[in-house]
Amino acid sequence: MVQLLRYLLFPISLLYAAGVHVRNFLFDMDVFKGEKFSTPTIVIGNLSVGGTGKTPMVAYLIELLSPHYKIAVLSRGYKRKTKGIVIADGSSSVFDIGDEPFQIAKKYPFITMAVDADRRNGIRELERLISPELIILDDAYQHRWVRPSMTFLLTSYGELYPNDWYLPTGNLRDAKNQAKRADSIVVTKCPKLPAENEKKKLVAILRPKTSQSVVFGELKYDNRLIGLERTTTFEAVKGKQVALVTGIANPTPLLIFLKSKGLVFEHLKFPDHHNFTDKEIQSFKTYDVVVTTEKDFVRLDGRLSNAYYIKIQHRFSENDNEIILRGITKILKSDPQHLS
Repeated sequence: MVQLLRYLLFPISLLYAAGVHVRNFLFDMDVFKGEKFSTPTIVIGNLSVGGTGKTPMVAYLIELLSPHYKIAVLSRGYKRKTKGIVIADGSSSVFDIGDEPFQIAKKYPFITMAVDADRRNGIRELERLISPELIILDDAYQHRWVRPSMTFLLTSYGELYPNDWYLPTGNLRDAKNQAKRADSIVVTKCPKLPAENEKKKLVAILRPKTSQSVVFGELKYDNRLIGLERTTTFEAVKGKQVALVTGIANPTPLLIFLKSKGLVFEHLKFPDHHNFTDKEIQSFKTYDVVVTTEKDFVRLDGRLSNAYYIKIQHRFSENDNEIILRGITKILKSDPQHLS
């Protein structure tokens, strides 16, 4: 029924696509002008709506670069209950900065996590208050008012953007030809790291420019279930009444992983970034165990003692790790003051 409705909305998708192309044309022609900043900026984004693994990519870059550079991460802070710029501190809540920024701030307290819908203002304030050596802009591919130093375009293995269509019929929120602005295209959520022949097939679909690198990552799930006060294993929860609670754009890879572990569960699926109500929390307490994602876990806000989350991370081949690091090092070396 939902898919039928999406097809019926095809005329609206044509209007949406026209609007997207006009906006990009105005930026391409410098009618709208993006701003370049003295601090190197790395944009992570996609052409579709959600589900490509942007937050794990932010985490990957933090772990890769934080030993060498003073890093700040700037996000919009989707569905937060605050306005303007907010810089996370020990008293910040998920409602102050949003679920994904809160997840990053909690996991990496040694970096600066900030949110501001106006990315230019956010960068200026970070430069004034923090003086970072590098700013990572989360989900900012469409925020063309900033001209980044480097851009990573993420696309999911099972939903490559060349095979998609514009909203609301498809999932594209930006024009396919805007892939040209990326320095590196990251194919995420591969079932496993692809062999060379598989890579060639994927590259043939993506048709990158000669200057663009293409790297391939798989989502690696932890074998532990992490709760508020303890961790447990998949073996320990087998035979219990288990609910999988998700409020993410694409839970399919997680479902496949849990089934591969032999876990029997009831999937309670909610919209992306869903704020759980007290009534929903009470219903979750009827299960022996609630398994969820790290993003959903922070939105449960400690209100569920039987909840556990699974850590995930992007895993790249050694060669692709080197390609990513080499690209970032190149932009940092363009300004001697940012060398470690």
